[in-house]
This record gives sequence, C-alpha cells and structure tokens, in this order.
Amino acid sequence: MAAVSARLDETFAGAVQLVLSCQGRTVVSGMGKSGHVARKLASTLASTGTPAFFVHPAEASHGDLGMITAQDVLIALSNSGESAELLAIVPFIKREGARLIAITGNSSSTLAREADVHLDAGVEEEACPLGLAPTASTTAALALGDALAVALLEARGFDRDDFARSHPGGALGRRLLTYVRDVMRQGDSMPSVARGTKLSQAILEMSRKGLGMTAVVDEEARVIGIFTDGDLRRLMSRASNILTLTAGEVMTPNPITIGREVLAVEALKVMETHKITAVVVVGSEQKVEGVVQLHDLWGTQMF
Repeated sequence: MAAVSARLDETFAGAVQLVLSCQGRTVVSGMGKSGHVARKLASTLASTGTPAFFVHPAEASHGDLGMITAQDVLIALSNSGESAELLAIVPFIKREGARLIAITGNSSSTLAREADVHLDAGVEEEACPLGLAPTASTTAALALGDALAVALLEARGFDRDDFARSHPGGALGRRLLTYVRDVMRQGDSMPSVARGTKLSQAILEMSRKGLGMTAVVDEEARVIGIFTDGDLRRLMSRASNILTLTAGEVMTPNPITIGREVLAVEALKVMETHKITAVVVVGSEQKVEGVVQLHDLWGTQMF
C-alpha cells in the first residue's frame, strides 16, 4: 500500500478527471478475486456520489454489454492485465466510444496499453507463501480503488447530508439523519425556571419534568445557568435551610449549550466529553429552545 500511494501522480489525477467528466455511469468490471474488488469499488463509488454499477466481464460478452453506453467510463481490474474475458470486451468499449480506466499490476500488459488511463497496482510479491493466491495484489487494488472513490467524493463536494441520503437504512442512516431538533424536549416538557425562583419550586419543576435538571433563564428567556440533582445533593451536604435560596444563587452559571441543527451524534459526544447527562438547546441570543437528555439519544437507537 505504501508503494501504491507513492504512485498517486498526474495519472491518478487524470483518472479522477475522466470519471468527473463522465456524462453517463461508471461501470466497474473484473474476474475472480479482482471481480470481488470491482464489486466493492462499484458499491463504494455509488454510495459516495459517483453513479456506478458492476458488470461481470463473462456475462458482458453474452448480452450485458448493452448496459454500457458511449457516455460511460469502464474501470477494469486485472492483476495480470491479460484477463481474457476483459480483453474480449475492450474492442466493443473502443467502438462504442466509452472511456477505459485500467487498474492492473502490470503496466506492460495488454489491458494497460489499451486503456485511456492506467493505474499501477503492482506489488513485488503476494502475501501467499506459494506466491499464487491473490492477497497483496487484491489489497493494493482495493486501496487504489478506495483512493479513487475518496478523491472523487472530495472533488464533488460530497458531504454528510449527501451521504445520509444514500444510506437511509440502519444505524448509519439514523446517525446521519437525526438532528438535535428531532430528539430534544421542548415546550411543556422543557424544565426551566427564572433566576429568582425559590429552590423548592425549582426542585418541583425538576421532578415534574423528570430530567434531573432545570435550565435557569433571565427575563428574556436566555439561559444563564443550570441546576441538576447532582448540584442538589452537593448543596445538601454542605448547607442547611437551602429551600430559602433562589435558583440564581445555586445554579451553575454559563452552562454548556448546543444548537438545534447539530447532529444528535455530536450532542452525544459533547455529553461524553464533559461527563454530563443533559445539554440545553439554544437559539439566537442564547434563548432556550429545549434540552437533550442522554436517554433521549440512546432511545433513538442510533448507536
């Protein structure tokens, strides 16, 4: 992989540009173990902003060549560069007008010579002690294919939201599609008291809302502090007659806050970093909009 990375030069950039300028689809093909790598590359490209699909070279000669048009780019993988099934479809690719990128381990091979762009994935030897089973060579081709996919992702400006749209199912989709606004407590479910509220009333607010905390706000509904059940326990251990105190006197000022448009997974990171179980959600001018509690995040089954 280190040797392959040293070959990421203008030729690699040319391959990226060829796919970027493609008006059709990126078709990926390969036989045997190279075929498995090709399938993975097609899937990675498709999920990162480059429309792509896999065509089996043996099936291509029996009708599946009709899937490839003049507007497409074919990425052909073959360690030897002499796979008969791939070479059999090269004349069609040339005649049709599609462009060809070859990823091989032999820059002198027929496939490399026929390609518009050749990417060298050659290795000195296989990891297989017999020197026969494709091992190091498939790893190199896989890494080179992933590098191509990531370079294309960056060139297209493909971001988290784009990724989420192509991964709506499962935990990954939920992590990328769930925002703080989707899980925060707000309105009557949001515990909040004024700074002049007696501690006894603040405790009632915490009990009613069941989050083990309450935000403390000023006259403009801006968050100025937070009071938690942990603060209450610590207060009781060192003071007497605490119920006469006000929320403003016992709160922790300048609490950690977060915006409603932040990903829920980022809110979880904030809580883990600061070892807290809830974070206040604020809008413009630090005005309280809601609160996110740790159990709310786990309840989304994002993780």
